[in-house]
Amino acid sequence: MKLNVLSIISFLALELTPNDPKALYRRAQAYEKQELFEKAYADARAVQNADPKNKEVQVMLSHLHAIVQDKLEKSTQLRSELLLKEGILGRIVQLLKSEKNPEIRVSCARTLSEFAKDEKKAKKVLRDCGLPWLVDLMNSTNESLVTATQYTFQVMLCTLSGMDIKKGKRPDWVLMQENTKEIDSIMTVLTKSITSRAMSGVCRDAIIEILCKNVGYQELDWVKKFLKIGGLEKLLEVASELQEYHYESCIDVTNNTRITTAVCLDKLYQAQGDDKSKQQFTDMIENFIRERLVTPEIENKVRVTVTLTTLLLGPLDVGNTFIGRDGILEMLLVMAKSGEELEQKVACEALIAASSKKDKCRAIMTQGTNILKELYQSKSDAIKVRALVGLCKLGSLGGTDATMRPFAEGASLKLAEACRRFLINPAKDKEMRRWACEGLSYLTLDADVKEKLVNDRVALRSMIQLAESGDMNCLYGVVTTFVNLVNAYDKQEVIPEMIELAKFSKQHVPEEHELDDKDFVDQRINILAEEGAASALVSLSKTESKNSKELIIQQQNRGKVVQQGGTKALLQLASDGTEKGKICAAQALARIAITINPEIAFPGQRAYEVVRPLLSLLHVECSALENFESLMGLCNIAGISESTRQRIIKEKGLPLIEHYLFEEHDLIRRAAFQCMANMCGSPDVVKILEGDNDKLKYLFLASSDEDEEIVKAAAGALCMVLPESNKCCGKIFEAKDWGEILQFLVSHANPEVHYRGTVIVYYIISASTDYAWKIMETHAKDALLALSKIENPELVHPKAKEFALKTLNLCVSQKVINPLSED
Repeated sequence: MKLNVLSIISFLALELTPNDPKALYRRAQAYEKQELFEKAYADARAVQNADPKNKEVQVMLSHLHAIVQDKLEKSTQLRSELLLKEGILGRIVQLLKSEKNPEIRVSCARTLSEFAKDEKKAKKVLRDCGLPWLVDLMNSTNESLVTATQYTFQVMLCTLSGMDIKKGKRPDWVLMQENTKEIDSIMTVLTKSITSRAMSGVCRDAIIEILCKNVGYQELDWVKKFLKIGGLEKLLEVASELQEYHYESCIDVTNNTRITTAVCLDKLYQAQGDDKSKQQFTDMIENFIRERLVTPEIENKVRVTVTLTTLLLGPLDVGNTFIGRDGILEMLLVMAKSGEELEQKVACEALIAASSKKDKCRAIMTQGTNILKELYQSKSDAIKVRALVGLCKLGSLGGTDATMRPFAEGASLKLAEACRRFLINPAKDKEMRRWACEGLSYLTLDADVKEKLVNDRVALRSMIQLAESGDMNCLYGVVTTFVNLVNAYDKQEVIPEMIELAKFSKQHVPEEHELDDKDFVDQRINILAEEGAASALVSLSKTESKNSKELIIQQQNRGKVVQQGGTKALLQLASDGTEKGKICAAQALARIAITINPEIAFPGQRAYEVVRPLLSLLHVECSALENFESLMGLCNIAGISESTRQRIIKEKGLPLIEHYLFEEHDLIRRAAFQCMANMCGSPDVVKILEGDNDKLKYLFLASSDEDEEIVKAAAGALCMVLPESNKCCGKIFEAKDWGEILQFLVSHANPEVHYRGTVIVYYIISASTDYAWKIMETHAKDALLALSKIENPELVHPKAKEFALKTLNLCVSQKVINPLSED
């Protein structure tokens, strides 16, 4: 009856003050009682927005969210089943045959992806629509339609195989056996479509991306099947295509096709399990190249050169194998001197890509440096900029070693100035500027070039604008330049004894430039952050190349990263990339969570998404620093709300955190206790501590630790648990030295500690009169009396004095002790 009256009052109050948190909370309770869960959830969300720290509404929201989500899923499933029974798929197919409005076509494609999330419905989509029809739907120049259909294909593959790329879940073997026919049919149809002359370049890129994402899963067994049906030859055919060839039988390609194909070829090569398989893979490529070099037509030589460039951008070992073959390098040099612009362009690109290893660089420097210098004098900007990049790459042969310079002193600065002129000139097309940026990516290994470039704001802004265009061809140049500017590249560990040994044996010892000192690097980081480098990297983070993602992650300055939308990109990079890249992204997220208010850095859903990457850093193989930063980040995330604590529990994070409570490293152990203290705000954790285990006992024992920060964290955890559980209050007495520990806490010199001690004692005594008798028979009683009488706030925390008096008065009311005046 009381709730009904309060509900009526709250409804009336909201007529006068619509945003009153207390009235909204009461109305949410009323709606919940009437099972109007959606309305209750809406009111609870409004209360949380007004009062984010309200614990009662956080618990309510967590409970209601689960109910509303469950109802929504059931409702969606029922609606989709009714639509399927009414023949909605046939109607969608008919609609798409006649409908020309792009927005409607995109909406239909997205509808199909929703149906595909259920196994039976996914099979029905394949059966009723047909794979050729779906490929034809994707064959469009409308990027939104291509992306929507591509997503439908990926959803179907995930549903039929049981995998989840975002969560890192691999295909389910049992499900795979049931749906092998459908899964292989998707792969076969997509592979056969790669070289279709009627297909748009955007659609072709999307198909290659689908293959690229899934070919690495051994459970799918796509690699052998892909090679068996001629998939490699089809990819190489796409790799040999140029936009300059415009005739009816040519393959339509985009600016991103080459890099997408290179990544796919690299994944295929890496998926070869042994040396024999890799050799067979190489032999298939050799057959493809030999067949095209049999005839003397210059077009075939151009196509082979473009194919080699693509291989050098992807499976580098394979590309270098062919560059080293007799006659190949000579062919490139002859083409570079031919006088034909197209031949010179593709030869320059191949020479640039081939200059990746010192032995190839030396061969090119011996035979090709003069040719590149001649080409730089060309009247064609396309030839000139490529020759410039070739010279830049050869000029970076010395790496970061300040004492090794392949060209004359000052040559790197002159080359950088030439690249700058191309980069900042708005009259030059994006392709020219992209090549100029790649030239700078090589030259910025030189510290003098770094300092000159980072102080050239016009050049930096031009580079960032280039990256924000989202063109994946700009990826390597922009990202590598930024990595070099902030010295985020991997460095070999320098062992002093080895340096002395090298000097003794008169070997060359690399030296670091003085402009690469930490002060200069920090300054460069701040300048890049201020200019908006993070937003540029976010645009480029959509690449399928895991190595490129690893480079992107290695950027710094956390505040600017958050401000420019970097957290979303880091969350994506933490789930998909190289193992090292995932760890780097997770570590970056941890540092953001430590140094910036997580409610600002990770708004909404991102606060839940960041949990898994942080927990990945608690793996035993991660470094102590990664463990520590993960625990600190999780501590702040756990402090946001009950929902984030539930997410940590759901991701099985609690046992990982508990593991580090026993760590020998003081800082890691301290961070683990602080994280555990915030986790104790969850009712589920309280239930765990109530169980048949010694977890609460260990927390209590830790509250008398030698480390004062651990004492505060452990005591703080008890302060959160004991008010919620009388059973936990009773478990305190299982500790052998419980009396001494309570006395230690209550009489501690640190006001923060004795405040926590008085709270702990108060709630234990509140739980049972028997507990009160036990405690009042110890020296804790004397300590409480002393705290209640000291007036100096510097010696006694005001709240501690308040709780000491409350505890003593409670004991008086329980007749455990005499009134204070008589005692």
